[in-house]
Amino acid sequence: MTRTYVWSVPLRTRFRGITVREGVLLRGAAGWGEWSPFLEYPPEVAEPWLRCALEAADGDWPAPVRDRVPVNVTVPAVDAARAHAIVTAGGCTTAKVKIAERGQTLADDIARVEAVRDALGPDGKVRVDVNGGWSVDEAVAAIAVLDRAAGGLEYVEQPCAEVEDLARVRRRVDVPIAADESIRRAEDPYRVRDLEAADIAVLKVQPLGGVRACLRIAEEIGLPVVVSSALESSVGIAAGVALAAALPTLEHACGLATVQLFTDDLVLDSLLPVDGHLPVRPVAVDEAALARLAAAPDRIAHWEGRLAEVEALRQDRCL
Repeated sequence: MTRTYVWSVPLRTRFRGITVREGVLLRGAAGWGEWSPFLEYPPEVAEPWLRCALEAADGDWPAPVRDRVPVNVTVPAVDAARAHAIVTAGGCTTAKVKIAERGQTLADDIARVEAVRDALGPDGKVRVDVNGGWSVDEAVAAIAVLDRAAGGLEYVEQPCAEVEDLARVRRRVDVPIAADESIRRAEDPYRVRDLEAADIAVLKVQPLGGVRACLRIAEEIGLPVVVSSALESSVGIAAGVALAAALPTLEHACGLATVQLFTDDLVLDSLLPVDGHLPVRPVAVDEAALARLAAAPDRIAHWEGRLAEVEALRQDRCL
């Protein structure tokens, strides 16, 4: 690592409980990588994110097999009117809707999903993301209701926190189940496969250690893959696009259009969807944006301290 930049970008809407996204750009021998683990993550969780950033900075990505990647618009846990507007402006024919937000009700989720269906029209695809928020019985009941509200759900992502519960839900519902946290936060990501707990694997390049690491998981897990964002700038999204572009098959739209949630970006030409797709291309970091979006001094010190701690852990693991 020769240069580091700590950045801070406000979000358009509260997402995952935050209104500002922060992270670090690393300048390596061949390009730029993004390291942006969420603030609550301890060093051992943040370490794979650093491996991903270093892989990108070294230019160590596989060759693409496609020149564009289909993507979904992401709808935060907003009210129905705002959800409708986000989908209408998103330019995608698939929408991923966040539900089961703390402090909200199933009625709020139903209204949001109905608004998204209305905005997409009858031919669009609706998927929902629960982030492990339900018990098995809650999941079975809610999935039936939301499937009707959506006029048919494409899939439900991570309805329960535990992989064993995913398997139980999958046996009781007709809607396909996707696994996210049960892969990226698991000591053994292949338990999803072994327990037949999901129909779809959601892979995120930073939490799983990079593009090549994800390609290995995709091959070994034996499920259709959706590549998704960890709420990154275009620099981080480029790694997700590189993964999606290198997969032998890509059956579903990917959750990589989240730069739409940012009020600003770190590159000259942001990775934003056109006709529901992201282009497979390099991104050029904007030096003026690095200055404009630089974090406050105390935040820079915080991130530099975290980076030093995680880099030390990475070096220990390499020994």
